Amino acid sequence: MNHYETVFILTPVLSDSQVKEAVKKFEDFLTSKGGEIVWKEDWGLKKLAYPIQHKKTGFYHLMEFKLNPEELKSLDISFKRDERVMRHLIVKLDKYGAEWAEQRREKIKESKN
Repeated sequence: MNHYETVFILTPVLSDSQVKEAVKKFEDFLTSKGGEIVWKEDWGLKKLAYPIQHKKTGFYHLMEFKLNPEELKSLDISFKRDERVMRHLIVKLDKYGAEWAEQRREKIKESKN
C-alpha cells in the first residue's frame, strides 16, 4: 500500500451536515477499498485564490491515507462524479513527504493539548 494525501474543496452552499456527509462518503469509500485513513483535517471555509464555478469560497478538507495503487483511479473518479466537490488533488507521498506529514501531525497534536 502506498501513502497518499488528498485535499478537496467542497462547494460553500452546503450545510454543516451535508459537508460531514460528503467527507464521510469518501472515508467510507477508502475503507471499503481496503484503505486506511491515517489523518484527516477540516480546514473550514476559506477564500479561494480565484473563482471556481462562480464561487469565491469553499470548504477545504485534507485526508492522509494508505491505499493500493490499483484503487486510486476509482477514488479519483469518485471525486470527479460528486457534484459537491469543486476541486481535488491526490498526491503520493514519498518517504520524505510521509516523514514531514508525521512531524506535522505531531505538532498539531501537541498544540491541541
